[in-house]
Amino acid sequence: MLALALVHFPTSSPHPSFPVLDHPLTNQSPSFFKTLVDHEVTVELKNDISIKGTLKSVDQFLNIKLDDIQVLEEVKYPHLSSTKNVFIRGSVVRYVHLPGAAVDTNLLEDATRREAAQQASKAR
Repeated sequence: MLALALVHFPTSSPHPSFPVLDHPLTNQSPSFFKTLVDHEVTVELKNDISIKGTLKSVDQFLNIKLDDIQVLEEVKYPHLSSTKNVFIRGSVVRYVHLPGAAVDTNLLEDATRREAAQQASKAR
């Protein structure tokens, strides 16, 4: 099960081109993220480092592999300037900012509604 608290979309994105969704990601998330492979994303870590790069892979634990990375505050983290590829453990992810043009929000919202309905029926 994907931990819901680790990744969500903020209600006000610092990047205007990224979508803003008002619901947490769910178990549909890994397959959703897999549709974004080869798109540029920004991953904000819990230690406040933001890394922009090309999404190469993601798994059910939200472990993420990025290629061609760029640290957004390179002056603050100069030791990361020579790094070109990273593997990010899902438990350290705070936010994943996605390119708005690559996200089918209707599909994502429908999947979230279906999962919420399934969980509600299990709770009864």
